[in-house]
Amino acid sequence: MFTGIIEHTGTIEALDIENDGGRITIHAPSVAPSLAVSNSIALNGCCLTVVALHDYRLSADLSGETIHKTSFGAKGGELKKGARVNLEQPLTAGKEFGGHFVLGHVDTVGRVTRLTHEGENWWLGVQVPQEFARYVVPKGSITIDGISLTVARWQNNIAEVAVIPYTYEHTNIRDRKPGDAVNLEGDVLGKYVERYLEQRNLAAPAESPLTVARANTTSIPAQLRPGFHQRASIRIPTCPRSLPAEPAKPECQSIRSSSPFPRQSIPPLCLPG
Repeated sequence: MFTGIIEHTGTIEALDIENDGGRITIHAPSVAPSLAVSNSIALNGCCLTVVALHDYRLSADLSGETIHKTSFGAKGGELKKGARVNLEQPLTAGKEFGGHFVLGHVDTVGRVTRLTHEGENWWLGVQVPQEFARYVVPKGSITIDGISLTVARWQNNIAEVAVIPYTYEHTNIRDRKPGDAVNLEGDVLGKYVERYLEQRNLAAPAESPLTVARANTTSIPAQLRPGFHQRASIRIPTCPRSLPAEPAKPECQSIRSSSPFPRQSIPPLCLPG
């Protein structure tokens, strides 16, 4: 994982691109000595694996997917030999988290619309593809060529960011010109929220056990519902209309206990109706 805070730049010395893969070699004297083969490094915001190190140079392999999704394979304004690239090592424990969550998984390629000097700062405008527009949030974070930037203006699918002098001088932004291809990565937190909402909307609404239980009680006869006088352990047979020992009473029922103990005489219970 990265933060989008660029600490090093390098220069492309070799770039071999095929339709299904390739390899890039970067001259990076400020960072190459601290790397090891198999380390990860973000190159213009694209997470790559170092496969070779020699004479302050690092090499990384490019998959077909990487070429198709990033500025490595862009038609027009793509990266070429001699181009300056942004480099960032992965975040380590205890290191300051200065930007935002950057995975190095490039979503798409945008096109520079302008780089305009204004006062002490610069305005960088990038046209983004329609399918990426939903990840652009005014005053939110966006990664452009691996740099963590804040969207200051958003209109007509063009994201504009204010670039301070330090960022201008220490990244490859100063080399950008209209039409150049740049790597874009949306905020991963927004992607997780989007995915969660998609799955929630696709799921069928389920009834809670409490709702189902309440619905089922409506089909139970009143005399069998909770709170009624009958119980499973008590048998209430219909008694005769008249009893020999006492005067007849209307609609009397006697209650006999279902207990296994010897039966005892229980006074008759008169039920209404």
